[in-house]
Amino acid sequence: MTQITFANATVVDGTGADTVNADVLVLGDRIVDITAPGSVHQGRVIACEGLLLTPGFIDIHSHSDLTLLLDPRASSAIHQGVTLEVIGNCGHGCAPMRDIALARIAMYGPVPRDGFFSWTTMAGYFEKLEEARPAINVVALVPNGQLRLSHIGLEQRVASSDELKSMCRDLEVSLDAGAYGFSSGLEYVQERACPAEEIDALCSIVSKRGGLYATHVRDRDQHAVAAIDEAIATSRRTGVRLQISHITPRGGMVDTEAALSRVDKALAEGLDVGFDMHTRLFGFTHLKNLLPMWVLEGAPGDIHRRLLDLQVLERIQQHSNLISAVGDWAKIVLVDSLAFEAFNGQTFDVIAAQRKVSPFEAAMDVLRSDVEHLQRPMVLLKTYSESVLRTTYEHPHCMPGSDATTLAPDGVLADEKFHGAYTWASWFLRRMVRETKALTLPDAIYRMTSLPARRLGLEDRGRIARGCHADIVVLDWNRYSDRGTVDNPSQLAQGVEHVMVNGVFTLTNGRATGERAGRIVRY
Repeated sequence: MTQITFANATVVDGTGADTVNADVLVLGDRIVDITAPGSVHQGRVIACEGLLLTPGFIDIHSHSDLTLLLDPRASSAIHQGVTLEVIGNCGHGCAPMRDIALARIAMYGPVPRDGFFSWTTMAGYFEKLEEARPAINVVALVPNGQLRLSHIGLEQRVASSDELKSMCRDLEVSLDAGAYGFSSGLEYVQERACPAEEIDALCSIVSKRGGLYATHVRDRDQHAVAAIDEAIATSRRTGVRLQISHITPRGGMVDTEAALSRVDKALAEGLDVGFDMHTRLFGFTHLKNLLPMWVLEGAPGDIHRRLLDLQVLERIQQHSNLISAVGDWAKIVLVDSLAFEAFNGQTFDVIAAQRKVSPFEAAMDVLRSDVEHLQRPMVLLKTYSESVLRTTYEHPHCMPGSDATTLAPDGVLADEKFHGAYTWASWFLRRMVRETKALTLPDAIYRMTSLPARRLGLEDRGRIARGCHADIVVLDWNRYSDRGTVDNPSQLAQGVEHVMVNGVFTLTNGRATGERAGRIVRY
């Protein structure tokens, strides 16, 4: 076993402490010592003079459940210095599931056709992911969307007593397999009918095991603060540890300050509450979220026929959803439609004017034309300002996250787009630290490393300390930056020199090594 020495690095240890110059020694998959520069020269020496050395970044809110199976290299993440992702967020994920056709509704990424899915349980999913050998570590949550699709299907109603018992059993089995907790996406159509009592029953199971409940709350627009109150009330009733996903409401600064004050009050009360926020100036979701669940039933041909029915269209137009809640088609941008490729990047008011139809009709045209690939067309929701995000990030309990999938600019995912995938960490450090100085470098690194690690209960990750796992990033601070843009998001970040995951180099001298040493981190 060869010792590796990162020599004369500027170390940001992940705790929020000031930087120090040090040598960091790695043996096997662990950090074995941090010493004065030049005091040890054994084994392989990596010269790090003038470079920052930090713990690997932890993405507390990812949607890479499927893309890590399709392309386990996780290039978009690794090139930013990400070494661990939490998947299963917002009630979306790849397990547990019973009906594969329905399960596709609650997945992100290009969902393969029949034959790909060889598992139904969380344990089976973990086995499949381990076979894929991801380049990053993975922590999984159990998605409420899949629990409801498995036991209630497309019906938008409260679960029966027997159905809820079955959901609770599936949750327990998934936690036994190593999931870290449970997530909900109560704003999504497959979960909108889920009452607080149902969430309480499931969270009570998670609470008894000390797991985490991460929630995309029921409303992130005009009733966002009330929805956050609902989530906090769940924590109060059940004792579950609460993580509020992408907390910033779409309503602006007043709602954001009110939301943050709710967290402060809950913390003062003694509740265990944390939160995260993505690092882009817009929301990003499937265009299909315009549709009620019953429209999505059956084969693509069935969906297409419904989307031609005038009575169905009238009902869809009255359907409340997270896209229509924006209230202005000029703030909704089409992304990644195959059939309407010429209109990608344009707002729906502009698309409608060019097609001489209403914006709603233009959206239905896209869904009809892309009905064979309903996972593909996405939309940007122009709902945030940088000042609002900055206020969120400055709160001492805020953690940044991608709210995106891992991707790669080559291979099977080369044509996929997910804003934030290539830029979330690099934008955050470039903009919030180097340019605006909203946060100090040690504080920003803390929010991306030991703070989320502690939130997950991972005592041996997220820090540069003796005995911790050797998840290490070495970067050139002056060059470290995002390169992806709104129009061209799929560009690798720059400035990362070396990435080590569990003691194995995934990136050296800015180039991928081909090694993949990520692990499924089970609870």
